[in-house]
Amino acid sequence: MDITVKRFNDLTTAELYEILRCRAEVFVVEQQATYQDLDCHDFSSTHLFIKEGDRILAYMRVVDPGEKFPSASIGRVLTMKDARGHGYARQLLTRAIAIAKTLSPTIEIEAQTYLIDFYQSMGFQPTSDTFILDGLPHISMIHPADK
Repeated sequence: MDITVKRFNDLTTAELYEILRCRAEVFVVEQQATYQDLDCHDFSSTHLFIKEGDRILAYMRVVDPGEKFPSASIGRVLTMKDARGHGYARQLLTRAIAIAKTLSPTIEIEAQTYLIDFYQSMGFQPTSDTFILDGLPHISMIHPADK
């Protein structure tokens, strides 16, 4: 599967609609998180997704440094329920890390705690205790500067 990488202004209306639909389906409906998804960080982000036809199977965004954190950050990481288990998130995260590293030496994330092992396998290190964000347990993590 090919990875599509676009800045906000390059997204088509249909792509933006599908991104927002997927984020609502996974985070609001499936995970029952009540949160403000439209946080204005999309404008300053690089959006990565894997599609099958017009349907997005997996998605995440890289937020520019200084927007959410001093460093670049990665968030809104999702794989649609029926597309899980195919390594799409790992493929996207590998590409997202490479993009983020061109923007800042470190990457900051707020990871759902059930995904700590996944993020550690990708080089992220915990930097906080567990906290509740949008009704779900999270932990701050950092991908350190390359040596």
